Amino acid sequence: MSRSIKKGPYVDLKLMSKIRGKKPSESSVVKTWARGSQIAPEMVGFTFGVHNGKQHVEVLVTEDMVGHRLGEFSPTKKFVRHGGKMQKELEQKRQQTEIAAAKAAKEPAATKVAGK
Repeated sequence: MSRSIKKGPYVDLKLMSKIRGKKPSESSVVKTWARGSQIAPEMVGFTFGVHNGKQHVEVLVTEDMVGHRLGEFSPTKKFVRHGGKMQKELEQKRQQTEIAAAKAAKEPAATKVAGK
């Protein structure tokens, strides 16, 4: 649900005080736990370390991110792939085809050098 226009955007004051008066090129990673804070135009160019519950994920703010929340760019859940026996077989076939393609790519190069 969106925030009412009367209230305005929520930007964490402590976070804004950390970047106020600094240039993006001069400052290092700004650590924050304020995942709900919206990205303001003044934040463009800064790198934030947004906490995901376990560690700080570095987020470089660009113009396209203005208006979004910081937490959107720091996923809290780690995806561990789906699958099982069938998935493992598919991955093995994919690896074998990659190895065969790499060998095929090496062989013509080796014959060209030997032919000279």
